Amino acid sequence: MAEAKRKPRIEIVDLSETVEAVFNGTTVARSDRAKVLMEGSYPPRYYVPAGDVRMELLRPTTTSTHCPWKGQASYYSVEVGGKLAEDAVWTYRSPIPEMAAIAGLLCFYPEKMDRVALV
Repeated sequence: MAEAKRKPRIEIVDLSETVEAVFNGTTVARSDRAKVLMEGSYPPRYYVPAGDVRMELLRPTTTSTHCPWKGQASYYSVEVGGKLAEDAVWTYRSPIPEMAAIAGLLCFYPEKMDRVALV
């Protein structure tokens, strides 16, 4: 009999530092209102309010994924200076109730960006 999957411990904390996401040498997001989400053994992820993101550089995609612990995610690609990072940003527009703190915030894949870091 298969062992049931245990829910990972997820912690969401308001950051006191500024987080910045850069692609193709351009700052795409800079926020002092971000949250950090820590989930099990995954690396910490920074979630940024849309008001702190240069949304004109994002292109919505048809990609969608489902996380049983957070809900349905939709994705954006980032385009700067003719260079494209596909599905580099995700958001949970309507996460499950326990994850309401990240609703509508955007998260950048560090491996698809030049840099996603505290500054």
